[in-house]
Amino acid sequence: MFNKSYQLLPQRDSAAPRTPGLFVGTDSFSQSRYHKGLSFDYIPNVSENDFTDTSQGWLSWICNLVVIFLVYICTFIIFPITGWFVLKTVPNYQRIVVFRLGRVCPPKGPGIVLVLPLIDQWQKVDLRTRAFNIPPCQVTTRDGGVLSVGADIQFRIWNPVMSVVSVQDLNASTRMTAQNALTHSLGKKTVREVQTERLKLGEYLQMDINEMTQPWGLEVDRVELTLGSVLKAPEEGPSGPLIMPPSVPGLEGLTGPIQHLAMHFLSHSGSSQPQQEDSITFADELSSIPQAVTATPSSAEELLGRVKPLLSENLVCQVGACFQFDISSGDGQHHSYYVDLSQGSGAVGAGSLCREPDVTLSMSDSDLLAMFQGKLRPFAAYTSGRLKIQGDIKTAMKLEELIKLLKK
Repeated sequence: MFNKSYQLLPQRDSAAPRTPGLFVGTDSFSQSRYHKGLSFDYIPNVSENDFTDTSQGWLSWICNLVVIFLVYICTFIIFPITGWFVLKTVPNYQRIVVFRLGRVCPPKGPGIVLVLPLIDQWQKVDLRTRAFNIPPCQVTTRDGGVLSVGADIQFRIWNPVMSVVSVQDLNASTRMTAQNALTHSLGKKTVREVQTERLKLGEYLQMDINEMTQPWGLEVDRVELTLGSVLKAPEEGPSGPLIMPPSVPGLEGLTGPIQHLAMHFLSHSGSSQPQQEDSITFADELSSIPQAVTATPSSAEELLGRVKPLLSENLVCQVGACFQFDISSGDGQHHSYYVDLSQGSGAVGAGSLCREPDVTLSMSDSDLLAMFQGKLRPFAAYTSGRLKIQGDIKTAMKLEELIKLLKK
């Protein structure tokens, strides 16, 4: 799609004669490639307002005239009764497509139109702008990255006859065409290009969808890409810092705002440490083991022994809360531990606090070890149900400061 050159999009001119659409000329459907062929012979020459059917023989034409004449006579004879059924009011934003004895007629409306009984089948077509969204889907880019990308699309029908005759289910066909064009187009770009050229890609995608939906009498007025999360980092190093946050394992299906909330909980809680803008480190939160941890503690008591030397007044100033851990082991036993980072230089030990803790965390001993080793993030454990929190969730996420010290 991006190998061909694109010209500047044409703009509407109020003084010029109205054309069917932004990207469609009145002579577009006079070309043979749209209505000449094996499967499109039934489509009339709409551009010239010619709805005659050349395949109709003279005998069929005479029979049609006789039937239509008889129906007109019967309608006018009992008009007070048939008036309730044959007169239709069509607003300005609608048109009626009539099939008389199975053959399409020019669209009718707006205003009051006459629809003959028995021989006319009609269908209303709404010409107002409509919109739909493509749900976030996984797109594999050219550099091996995986993005969660959706789109918001606005479209309208400019030719009611083509929209009825050319396609059976216009909404479903347009959605499928737009989604296929989205995945096919973005698959030729890199993660960096998708993030930095979002508006330009939306314009190119709009033109490509219009090219495919042009024979349906439909045009797309606007395409806006919605970028979710980076599900997989590109295989090759990007040329610049990525903008989107990495996904949290187990939460890949969440939308962008929730992913941002998750990253907010997992980021630095205070402003004491400067944050680097526009830079993100990708990590597998469930499987990656920090290289700084040389030995793995085998029990919660051993883990507490490693936490004690890390306690300091600086850590207490950053966290400012006390935590109670209710740990259940594999053999069904329950143990209690506490980490007090609310006063002094902090304290850690087995048992319960002598005062009410700010946050109580309930989890298994294996999840506790995995969390303090960096294999499992607190927010991921909480959302997956492996960690139960009593108290303020944001305060509980401040344990990340202590976990960072264990990694060093």
